[in-house]
Amino acid sequence: MGPRPRKENGSGKPKNEKAEKKVQKLKEKNVEENLKRIEEAEAAAESSEDSPFLSDSGEDDDESLSEDNGSISESGSEQSKLSEDEDVVRAGDGGNPTGASDDDTDHSSGDSLGEGDDNDDYHGEDSHGGSDDSREVVEESDSSEDEVAPRNTIGNVPLEWYKDEEHIGYDLSGKKIKKKERQSKLDSFLASVDDSKNWRKIYDEYNDEEVELTKEETKLIRRLLKGKAPHADFDPYAPYVDWFAWDGAKHPLSNAPEPKRRFIPSKWESKMVLRYVRAIRKGLIKFDDKPKEEPRFYALWDDSTPAERQGLAYIPAPKPKLPGHEESYNPSPEYIPTQEEINSYQLMFEEDRPKFIPKQHTSLRSVPAYEKAVRETFDRCLDLYLCPRVRKKRINIDPESLKPKLPSRKDLKPYPTTCYLEYKGHKGPVTTICTESTGQWIASGSKDGTVRIWEVETGRCLQVWDIGETIEEVAWNPLTEFPILAVAAGQDVFILDTGCGSHEQQKKIEELLHVEPQKATDDSDISASIVNWVRDDRHGGIRLKHFKTVTKVEWHRKGDYLSTLMPSGESQSVLIHQLSKGLTQRIPFKTKGIPVSTAFHPTRSIFFTATKKDVRVYDLLKQKLIKKLEAGVREISSVAIHPGGDNAIVGSKDGKLCWFDMDLSSRPYRVLRCHPKDITGVAYHRSYPLFASCSDDCTAYVFHGMVYSDMNQNPLIVPLEILRGHSSADGRGVLDCKFHPRQPWLFTAGADSLIKLYCH
Repeated sequence: MGPRPRKENGSGKPKNEKAEKKVQKLKEKNVEENLKRIEEAEAAAESSEDSPFLSDSGEDDDESLSEDNGSISESGSEQSKLSEDEDVVRAGDGGNPTGASDDDTDHSSGDSLGEGDDNDDYHGEDSHGGSDDSREVVEESDSSEDEVAPRNTIGNVPLEWYKDEEHIGYDLSGKKIKKKERQSKLDSFLASVDDSKNWRKIYDEYNDEEVELTKEETKLIRRLLKGKAPHADFDPYAPYVDWFAWDGAKHPLSNAPEPKRRFIPSKWESKMVLRYVRAIRKGLIKFDDKPKEEPRFYALWDDSTPAERQGLAYIPAPKPKLPGHEESYNPSPEYIPTQEEINSYQLMFEEDRPKFIPKQHTSLRSVPAYEKAVRETFDRCLDLYLCPRVRKKRINIDPESLKPKLPSRKDLKPYPTTCYLEYKGHKGPVTTICTESTGQWIASGSKDGTVRIWEVETGRCLQVWDIGETIEEVAWNPLTEFPILAVAAGQDVFILDTGCGSHEQQKKIEELLHVEPQKATDDSDISASIVNWVRDDRHGGIRLKHFKTVTKVEWHRKGDYLSTLMPSGESQSVLIHQLSKGLTQRIPFKTKGIPVSTAFHPTRSIFFTATKKDVRVYDLLKQKLIKKLEAGVREISSVAIHPGGDNAIVGSKDGKLCWFDMDLSSRPYRVLRCHPKDITGVAYHRSYPLFASCSDDCTAYVFHGMVYSDMNQNPLIVPLEILRGHSSADGRGVLDCKFHPRQPWLFTAGADSLIKLYCH
């Protein structure tokens, strides 16, 4: 029993007939429009090249594309004209135009108007909720989707988190984006029939909207599906450009040997032949009467011993290559080349061309004779005859096993790796630097004649002295209570008050730098004529006037003694000054050769003097030579002593860095060839197992040098880092390097007037 039809106003029959006629007219009209649209879509698909899906059945391809994309089948299409007409019918007579029952109306217009109902429900966004949850619909354009900002602002949050919610995210204004109702596959198919451009549309699951592809995007997809380049402007078969011009004159037209008529006999060879002939005639050259006859022939590949056949050692014959699937009379189709491949073989070089081309035969009886059988047999005989019959004994050693096992650099941290700070201010190459014992200040000297005091952590220039001559060396006093600086410039040595100490320290420094007249003693080594001690009012300190150019200044560990070096001073080239008494004396040793550098022992009363060829070690108390270290280099440039006092490093002008273990030998324990140019400076760290070298190649090398207390264990030397950053000026690079006294930091002074601080 069906539901009873309702009657309105007592008379519904005329209205039902009018509504049925109107619906029938709409059906006929919609059928005609659908047929026209289908014909237009088929004509457009045949004529235009917009669709990237080229196949025999367009509709099946479109449907398969919708199934592959997953989201197209459920996206739905735009509202068709049929749904608009249905709205007109419904709005005709106050909501129910026919006046008949709702069931009859639905059944009578269900076939033609059902699609419109679904589309109305799909696009009706206001029916889902209030105005707070609604969102504006952005009109789709032909522009690329990448140019439009996404509506959904949830970021990288997966959409699975919203599968149980009524929304999929939030828009830019913070409002919820409601989910759209999914369309059934039947409705989606009907919509695709009505809309000729439905194959262009894809469903964006992230923003819950449809996106229509442009013509350019469809062309790009079509080219990608065909395996072509995405852009039509790209030419995969560009003409070949021969970048090399070969000189044909190097290859002669003929390879024939020179004829004998062009041979010119050598005059000297003819004279030598005459000398041999005369020696043979005189009996000076004698020959054996009868040489021993040896068997001319023997079996080359037999199993007899060398003693039996009196030949070479037995070598097994090389085995020929075994036939594979290609040599079969009925090979698989993948082994048979096509005619194009056979033609391409003719264009290849003969050595690259395959020796055998497989062919397919119906039976083994139909296989013809092999045309290259004689040739290959001859080549096999040549291989056996020309085989090198020399047995070589080779030792298979892994090259990695020969390398010394060094610890990882990560385990040897900290050490300086990167440039942290630059100190700018000098106008000429910075020749020397020195750090204060507390590590708060650093002094530098340059060829522009200035000495500067810098604050290490900030790079602020604290004080500047204009000496007027090239600064050869600067050295801080090792005692923290006396922050005074020794400067070597020309023939003078200045002892300056830096003003970096406290008020009490400044009073002690003023008393220490007070010049008293030199006392004459009976000792011949002490003489007032060697060095004049003068008060320097201009720079605020003491000025020691020498008779030759001073190149090196070194402080004793107690801070009261100071050594100066004058390479051209001959017997008085090395002098030692006592600051508290104002006295000067030369060392009681005869220096052989031109001294280059000097150094005090860090814990004992031992003095090191380096000449161009060797390093001499003297005992100041016993006044005698202890040891002579022979570096074996072209010319020594610098020397540094390990804080323990038993090891030393020596830099040379041929780029070699020598490590000396003075308890082990007078020869270098290790020679490191790291720099291609002259080494200008070497330095040890006071507390960390680090040492460094700098060179004119604008680099500074940092090494790990661990000295063990066990006498049976050798020092461990590991290269760590190569520090770059300085630029070359007048052929010079890094001129000096010094370590921070407390931190694993390295200071470098370059010819580019910069001082760089490298930290870990």
